Amino acid sequence: MGILRNYADKKAILLCVAAILVFVSPLFLLGDHAHIRVHDNLDSNLAWYKVLAESGQMFGNVHAVIPQIIGGLPRDAVGTEWTLIVWLHAWFPTMTAYAISQLLTRLIAFLGMYLLLRTHVIRNVKAHWITALVSLAFALTPFWPSGMLSTMGHPLALWAFLSIRSKKANWMHWTAITLLPLYASFVLGFFFFLALMGIVWLVDLLRYRRLNLLFLASIIWMTAIFLATDYRLVYTMIAGSETMHRVEFVSSRQDFAQTLRLFWKNFTLGHNHVMTLHTFVILPVLTIALLLVLFSRGRTRPMNIYLGLTGLNLLLSFWYALWFNKIWRIPKEHVDILSAFNFARFHFLRPLVIYVSFGLACYLLWRLGKRSIRVFVYACLCLQLVVLALSNEEIVYGLYKQTPSVEAFYAVDQFREIRDYIGKSQDTYKVASIGLHPAIAQYNGFYTVDTYNNIIPLTYKHQFREVIAGELAKSKNLTRYFDEWGSRLYIFSAELGKHYDFRKDSDRSIQNLDLNAAALRELGGAFILSSVWIENAAENDLHYERSFDHADSAWKVHLYRVQP
Repeated sequence: MGILRNYADKKAILLCVAAILVFVSPLFLLGDHAHIRVHDNLDSNLAWYKVLAESGQMFGNVHAVIPQIIGGLPRDAVGTEWTLIVWLHAWFPTMTAYAISQLLTRLIAFLGMYLLLRTHVIRNVKAHWITALVSLAFALTPFWPSGMLSTMGHPLALWAFLSIRSKKANWMHWTAITLLPLYASFVLGFFFFLALMGIVWLVDLLRYRRLNLLFLASIIWMTAIFLATDYRLVYTMIAGSETMHRVEFVSSRQDFAQTLRLFWKNFTLGHNHVMTLHTFVILPVLTIALLLVLFSRGRTRPMNIYLGLTGLNLLLSFWYALWFNKIWRIPKEHVDILSAFNFARFHFLRPLVIYVSFGLACYLLWRLGKRSIRVFVYACLCLQLVVLALSNEEIVYGLYKQTPSVEAFYAVDQFREIRDYIGKSQDTYKVASIGLHPAIAQYNGFYTVDTYNNIIPLTYKHQFREVIAGELAKSKNLTRYFDEWGSRLYIFSAELGKHYDFRKDSDRSIQNLDLNAAALRELGGAFILSSVWIENAAENDLHYERSFDHADSAWKVHLYRVQP
């Protein structure tokens, strides 16, 4: 931390920290009235944490299951107990835990990027505003919430590893790589980062004949902590006796023309889970800096680093696109790990690469010395911060997309009324949802036959398919979606398509549902919670009970009993 004490402009650091506090403040001020991401967040992870905390299986053994979901979801499907985010949701209400997680992640992301840039990339003390503002920009990116530091922790880890590699590390660097695994995911970020570090070590060995055992030991050390932390996943992969649905994943269908289009889309626009928002400001700056470097007569060390980062950026996007090319079809059919594990996620390294490149590009332009160019650099930095400020969840989901607030989404009071109307202990029956996410019922304590999870027993997926076989037969898109991916075990309707949340202001209904009620009963399904009216309910052995509406809910829920 001496680098902050010696070189950083304290005003810049304090301003950036204050900006982060302001950015996350709506989460603390609004609480359940806040608007946040639905996809892979409200519709899944946040409900999983609550279910896990209430299941009594936080420390369940490797064979433990969560009875509330599909009659016995494998315990390892809802995360290891050795990660802080699970405990935040066990200790605090959902939105308090979410807000703390956002604040913690963004502060560490800022610190990590600042240390990385100042120590290893931009060593010019006079360029401290570039370092601070780029670090702030990185910290404000709309990362996937449950990823925590899986990508946002990469700068801090790289700062530590580069210091260890150059034999200038102290206890802080080793502490960083020791603690990061407790607030990050191995398979959703750090597997790819550590693979990159391994490649760096190998290049050092082959090109410079540097064995550097300390650097190698640090990579092995962090990998070992990750594997120990996520021991449940390790056990499932090595000794798990039950086959999971991921072996049926089919993702390689594209020809090379489609691959090139996907490459360009990823390179210019990014990806939903690692949104960098680099298209309008950063990409033009990167292009200008690239032209500067290419047409420079004598290339400096920063210029060579910039060229290397540019090549890596292009390579990561191309690899992402290539993973879905049909050249992988046969290997994926014969090697389970290739279909079950998404190796395309090496592109999760791109936020690190893009923002370090942005910082270096700004610095290369800045050091040209011309006042007009420096004004341009600072204007671009401020403009990128404006773009990121407008990406605040409350703006995106509350004002632009107008999604339900957390309170309206989970509709706790409304679902309590449904529970009381049914009048039986929730562990004595199961429900299924139509037109709304099963996570809502799960969040409210209902036992469900349907779910959205990353790990689902293959036998259960096949059993569930019998329930909706009639609807799948009506739609090739739904058939492919379910059979070749299948992480959403939803009661699909061909009339509704791949849409999961029909709110109370919707006038949609299902005219001709084709449900296998016998298969549903076999899974334990006793009730259907539907946000759309089912016209032919009786033909599907469904008896309409009553409808539930609530002022604070986004849904009007029609309750149907599955006839015996």
